[in-house]
Amino acid sequence: MAYSLGIDFGTTNTVLSLADERGPARLVKFPAPEGELFAFRSCLSFHAPNDHATDRAIAAGPWAIEAYVEDPAETRFIQSFKSFAAQASFTETHILNRRYKFEDLLSTFLLKVRDYAGAELGGLPERVIVGRPVKFVGASPSEELALARYDLAFHRMGVQEVRYAYEPVGAAFFFARDLDHDATVLVGDFGGGTSDFSIIRFERHAGEMRAIPLGRAGVGVAGDAFDYRIIDNLVSPELGKGSSYTSLGKVLPVPNRYYSAFARWDQLALMRAGRDMREIRKLERDAVEPEKIARLVETLDENYGYQLYRAVSKLKETLSGQPMAEFRFEAGSISIVRDVPRTAFEGWIAPELSQIETAVDAALADANLTPDGVDRVFLTGGSSLVPAVRAIFHRRFDPSRIETGAELESIATGLALMGRERDISSWTTRSG
Repeated sequence: MAYSLGIDFGTTNTVLSLADERGPARLVKFPAPEGELFAFRSCLSFHAPNDHATDRAIAAGPWAIEAYVEDPAETRFIQSFKSFAAQASFTETHILNRRYKFEDLLSTFLLKVRDYAGAELGGLPERVIVGRPVKFVGASPSEELALARYDLAFHRMGVQEVRYAYEPVGAAFFFARDLDHDATVLVGDFGGGTSDFSIIRFERHAGEMRAIPLGRAGVGVAGDAFDYRIIDNLVSPELGKGSSYTSLGKVLPVPNRYYSAFARWDQLALMRAGRDMREIRKLERDAVEPEKIARLVETLDENYGYQLYRAVSKLKETLSGQPMAEFRFEAGSISIVRDVPRTAFEGWIAPELSQIETAVDAALADANLTPDGVDRVFLTGGSSLVPAVRAIFHRRFDPSRIETGAELESIATGLALMGRERDISSWTTRSG
């Protein structure tokens, strides 16, 4: 049995890593439909075979996406639910005649993860280290509420001892294992929903590493917000955003609220049964540019959300390595093809970049340090690959001090390695 298990439960992906008493940690692998993977999508699907069924066929990760894409009309799909962890306003949701609190959703997800992992997680270790953001997302987030919900869910998974560590601290432990000298390290972790920063002083005493936390900060924007900016600038205008319609002899703007659902592609299918959809169909008749509203109706009716998400992800990934990239979203009769300069993308995400920059400065201020007081910078997470994000650090620190890598695995691996420390109290924030 492994000595410790690290779990990085993320907004977009969940990664698990196991560590024995000695040697390197290893990632938990899943035999998914498209091939073996370790980054497990943080999503669930609930499928009803027919309108009168009460049994719920539940899937998670890539299996959930597959079920939803194949039968969106009969499948309730939930992703990014980590965003609700600290929200007191989220009490429960109804799925196929059953109430699910946040801890129910999370425990259902974790149990499915354990099932899909098979023998890899056949016997849980005594100690599990779970990553948590520096700042939970949402308006007035309650850290106490979020961690209480986490406690319930992880204990239902079968965990006896659960400890929590800040996600960038997990990444810091991953990075610091190769340090051969004392150093002050700033770690930036860029996930789907949050961007978190920790500054830690690493010192070696009698052959063991000691960590002294100096400062931290976080902000509730990251990769998901970047995706929405792409959609809002490239796709929504082609689906009628910013256009007009006529009513009682007046020319009025098409409501922007119809396009807010594009922030999360899985929410598009829910619009088809709501009042907004009835209004949108009427708009097509009254629109000044009806062909655009017709595209919006088709996108919603035919459930093109996942195809749109993939097109956006491909553009963002390509722009990380090239100054120009082609955006191509083709589905049914819809064809949106544009050449996108990286400079345009950077202009779209400027508000989020400013918030991230402010959080970096807040972490330095919390540590009472200037950039010169930081010896090394380690950037991890998918959005750390965005050149405009990296530029925030290159403006503050000597580029020779900055390292990136292990974008999806560093946190979980660091958490697992942390779990085998004799004294982990300096690394973790609390136990549940």
